Amino acid sequence: MIRYTHYKLLVLAVPLLMVAGCSKKFLEIDPQGQLTEVQALRDPEAANQLVGGVYNTLYLGGFDNSTVGFQWAILGDVASDDSDKGSTPSDYDAGGAGDVDNFRPNPANGIYNNIWNGHYLGIARANKAIDILNSSTIETTAKNRLLGEARFLRGFYYFNLVRAFGGVPKVVRVPEPAEVNSDEFQTRASVADIYAVILEDLQFAVDNLSVKGTAGTQLGRATKGAAQSYLAKVYMYQKNWQKTLELTQGVINSNQYTLVPNYNLVFREKAVSGVGGANNSESIFEVQTGLNVAENAVSPLYSNGQGPRGRGGWNDLGFGFNSPSADLAGFYEPGDTRRNATIIFINPTVAGRDNGTYLWDGFRLPSQDSVENPRYNYKAYHSPLLESGQLTSNKDTKPKNIRLMRYAEVLLMYAEAQAMLGNAAEATAKLNMVRSRANLPASTGTQANIWRERRAELAMEHDRFFDLVRQGRAGTVLRAHGKPFVDGRNEVFPIPNAQRDLSGGRLTQNNGY
Repeated sequence: MIRYTHYKLLVLAVPLLMVAGCSKKFLEIDPQGQLTEVQALRDPEAANQLVGGVYNTLYLGGFDNSTVGFQWAILGDVASDDSDKGSTPSDYDAGGAGDVDNFRPNPANGIYNNIWNGHYLGIARANKAIDILNSSTIETTAKNRLLGEARFLRGFYYFNLVRAFGGVPKVVRVPEPAEVNSDEFQTRASVADIYAVILEDLQFAVDNLSVKGTAGTQLGRATKGAAQSYLAKVYMYQKNWQKTLELTQGVINSNQYTLVPNYNLVFREKAVSGVGGANNSESIFEVQTGLNVAENAVSPLYSNGQGPRGRGGWNDLGFGFNSPSADLAGFYEPGDTRRNATIIFINPTVAGRDNGTYLWDGFRLPSQDSVENPRYNYKAYHSPLLESGQLTSNKDTKPKNIRLMRYAEVLLMYAEAQAMLGNAAEATAKLNMVRSRANLPASTGTQANIWRERRAELAMEHDRFFDLVRQGRAGTVLRAHGKPFVDGRNEVFPIPNAQRDLSGGRLTQNNGY
């Protein structure tokens, strides 16, 4: 698997984070080895490592600055009907995952601030890389490909931010020191303005990145297919069904992606008889980890934070957060193979006997009397027996790749676009490709059926909450699930108090917080 070379940028300007009380590490980051900005201007390998430094921000996770790891799972899953906070009732409740689960209006919650910081750190690195590359003298095609990767990541990060918080500061260049405190960087742009940035960045990536497997592509780096898929998703959020259709059709017509025949193997580290595993045939974009990468090249707590937690302090496999809900467990149709590939079901004690649960690798979990929660996220499980070991003595550093975009989702976006454009036959055909893999009978490609399929296919992949908001039914669904969702407030999360304080109050709060 590819190593995202750890290039630390010379000047790392992070908006709002560095206005007051910040540590030097966010302002002056020394380059690794002898890599300098001057080298990146003329040396293709140095420029490649420069962009690798942007990819490194995908690893941010744990209880610190975070992008797509453990805390993003809390926003996307725990806030939805797919999962509950999990762990013990008091663990990480007030000021943490419990606030998210129960929609407590707490702008001081550190999760929101960590998500904000992590994403803007990634954006700052992208901006610096783009700034240097625009002045680079390396060959034009290679330069534009690297610019496409940096802009893909910037667009991806802004897409997460706008879905989570609504309008946010628009930072698309490296500010001069005297500008950092200006209104340009300390006030919120509109949602429309942020979406305009996302669309422009992802379109540039579509135009300049190579198709998977062709010259210039590297395993783990963004490709044309990844850019098309995310641009299609952005257009889907904007209900531009024609553009969604065109872009997903481009991915399908590239013939570079196929569904893994066995859903159980999609989230494994290693393929079985050439099927599944990391970077499999339906992987379009995923975070790369593994034993042969730098120690920081893993999203801390991603696997262990969602792993089974035992009572009485037993937590060898994890902290037990993001526990699949009973509602999700009861949602699947009879015979749907995705149910047992998505949820670890802990067996009850039978007649006083520990009726342990055996996982796919033979690892045994004790019965419900010894485990805090009855269900855990199977997609986040990393085998201690048959997969690569943790990166360090810290059990939180398990090398679990995070699947961010799969071909199955592209098929469902295509189906939804066709359904909305009145092409029922095509919508039905792609919907049933996904259902067939799940061992389910054919259905019809209505919007309702496609939405249902999205939940079953993408459950516990940290997208359900945002999908419900996008569909305009978050309040209805989540209140029926017992959550105190307030329409007009809870479609987005609060702007972190820490960021508002750093802006001197110029960063306005979302409605109702």
